[in-house]
Amino acid sequence: MASLDSVLACLDLNLDRSVDRLKDLLRIPSISTDPAYAADCRRAAEWLAGDLSAIGFAAEVRDTAGRPMVVAHHDGPEGAPHVLFYGHYDVQPVDPLELWEADPFAPELKTMPDGSQRITGRGSADDKGQLMTFVEACRAFIAETGSLPCRVTIFLEGEEESGSPSLLPFLDANREELTADVALICDTNMWDKDTPAISTGLRGLVGEEVVIHAANQDLHSGYFGGAAANPIRVLSKVLADLHDETGRVTLPGFYDGVDELPDEVKTIWNNLGFDAAAFLGSVGLSVPAGEQGRSVLEQVWARPTAEINGIEGGYTGKGFKTVIASEAKAKVSFRLVFRQDPAKIREAFRQFVRERLPADCTAEFHEHGGSPAIQLPFDSPLLDTARQALSDEWPKPAVMIGMGGSIPVVGEFKRRLGMDSLLIGFGLGDDRIHSPNEKYELSSFRYGQRSWARILHALGTRNAR
Repeated sequence: MASLDSVLACLDLNLDRSVDRLKDLLRIPSISTDPAYAADCRRAAEWLAGDLSAIGFAAEVRDTAGRPMVVAHHDGPEGAPHVLFYGHYDVQPVDPLELWEADPFAPELKTMPDGSQRITGRGSADDKGQLMTFVEACRAFIAETGSLPCRVTIFLEGEEESGSPSLLPFLDANREELTADVALICDTNMWDKDTPAISTGLRGLVGEEVVIHAANQDLHSGYFGGAAANPIRVLSKVLADLHDETGRVTLPGFYDGVDELPDEVKTIWNNLGFDAAAFLGSVGLSVPAGEQGRSVLEQVWARPTAEINGIEGGYTGKGFKTVIASEAKAKVSFRLVFRQDPAKIREAFRQFVRERLPADCTAEFHEHGGSPAIQLPFDSPLLDTARQALSDEWPKPAVMIGMGGSIPVVGEFKRRLGMDSLLIGFGLGDDRIHSPNEKYELSSFRYGQRSWARILHALGTRNAR
């Protein structure tokens, strides 16, 4: 414990210096989506590799067909676990620039009226501030003890905000080097400013576009109305049939592999103090529209969904046109949980559509991605270790939460490298990521560093026991 205490003290003593380092990184406009910033992306990668090399990592900038990766290694004690830390140094574009209160790439440490402080600038929360919490924890450990309690590989991507086109080829080409006992990912949020969280599940996704064809041309609804098949009506009926009156999805086999939440997790979620009325009220709604008998948190974190994301057909311009369209289109997405099979869900949807086609109508399908859900076992010893370490640092005990969205790299680590991931982030819901005036609370930055120090120490000593 003495070594951990000295590491934590080192982090506190050097907080100002760590903020200055983060500011230096934030000044680099590493926007991956715009080719005009390619050189800045490389500059950010080189800055990180240089900083990691300076504290004792064997760090390199690795070229790809797109933006470079940063890979760094540091040994740990013999027999210690090997952890892979993943983050990304690229950032979102800043548009609309006129909505920013200051230059997005001129970071500041601002003191707010309530006395709290925040770090401002693009990338401060997503993901430069988050990834630097881990780097600073490693820096302090090496400074105080000469080493790290675990063997650590750091893997930093430069295209996360632009679809990660180089990620899969890089993982395949460097599978052995990047495979570890567990991946650590710091690109998520806390439950609130006093309550750390571990995200234990990410929903999977199936995207489908369906096109219903009927006549070989658009038709005059006076000449052909009543006699001609109307693909918009056919499509509308198909989409309406996707749910029953209780909100359940009606695809055959849709709920195969969907488990009930353990009672312990339900209790944790019920005790979070989540305000469902405020959650829906913030977007002008009031009544949960998912499966009846399920809480809102269950609906968005632990239950599968079918959502219609767009419909197109016929005349949609200004004015009015009496036409029967020759085709109608819809985009449909399915969020998946636990062990649902994306391929089976996709085929079930296609068969569901085909069975409802009347004479003279055909269906065409276009795939728009698919990935399974990721679920960390609720009884994972690594989860317990990290949860206790976080609880030792923050005012309130760490909670296990779900995530309604998807982080594709988590699935790829599992599928391609066979690794589970611990998703531990220190962002807050009001950090305005992807929006003007992005910020990262100084408390998140400070206690995030201390949290990673505790987690690394706990993982190392757990292995030694």
